[in-house]
Amino acid sequence: MQDSKFLNENLKEKLTAKDLEKLESGDEKPSIIGLFIPLVFAVLAILEFIYVKNYDPNIGITRLYPTFLMILGGIYLLSLLISLKFEKIRDTLNKYWPLYTAIFLIFIVFDLLTLKFNILQLPYFPWLDKVFNSMAADKSYLLESVISSLKLLFTGYIIGGLLGIITGILAGYFEKVNYWIDPILKLLGPIPTTTWLPLVMVLAINLFQGAVFIIALGVWFQVTLATITGIRNVDPAFYEAARTLGATNKDMVRRIAIPSAMPNIFQGLVSAMSAACNALIVAEMMGVESGLGWYITWKSSWADYTAMYGAIILLAVTFVIVNILIKKLSDRVLVWKNEGAI
Repeated sequence: MQDSKFLNENLKEKLTAKDLEKLESGDEKPSIIGLFIPLVFAVLAILEFIYVKNYDPNIGITRLYPTFLMILGGIYLLSLLISLKFEKIRDTLNKYWPLYTAIFLIFIVFDLLTLKFNILQLPYFPWLDKVFNSMAADKSYLLESVISSLKLLFTGYIIGGLLGIITGILAGYFEKVNYWIDPILKLLGPIPTTTWLPLVMVLAINLFQGAVFIIALGVWFQVTLATITGIRNVDPAFYEAARTLGATNKDMVRRIAIPSAMPNIFQGLVSAMSAACNALIVAEMMGVESGLGWYITWKSSWADYTAMYGAIILLAVTFVIVNILIKKLSDRVLVWKNEGAI
């Protein structure tokens, strides 16, 4: 009995986090039928658009929206085929197929409420085919806006992130530095960074630099707090052992504090990206004369809601992709944490 218990404990120590999660989930097998449901709804969305009559027969429609649906369905089908060989992709599809199904269902319902039955009426609720055609017609302007937004976003994000990591390391390890940094964090913490926008826009040399400062300030705050937390969570026994071996403060910061705080640092960087995106949109809507936020404000002021919705869709897709990339980078750097032994 004791030998069996010892073997179980020994086996558990060698399991990775992913293996342990699968073990704890039991023998429950994913539904193969469920994986095909998003494809069914993708086909239904295409058929609904083509064969259900519009509320006005004179409305001119194009094939841009159904082509978009075909592309989405094709991507999912390709992922499904690839998942037959790669277990990681199959696990992702098993986890998210209800969400993918819901997306196609939303497309169907929205098209029925707008183009087919006119329950949600123009100009406030254009149908998706109209929105996509507006995006295609204004693609050059939208592309410039995306590039401008990304340039502003990453300029502020990188500056704020680097300063936050440096400040957090110094304040987390050196008590004298924390003596001066802690009051600043407590003062700025309750105040949303966008609150400073009107003042910064007046004092800044130009609107771009003012927006960069606002974004960097929000990122700096979150990354600094996360880094300080990570540094201070290091077991003091590690420092004592290092001092016994003759390590200097520089050695302990570089070889103990920073590596141990990496999960917290990246957690702060991931959460800071959301704050940066929010600050970006507010800055573009209130002052910066370029970017997707400015484009949305410009189009809404002219009651061009079709173009406005197109920009909102593009904005959402852009931010989702950016956040996914940041999360992937975090997972790649912290692969030892995500796949290490329990």
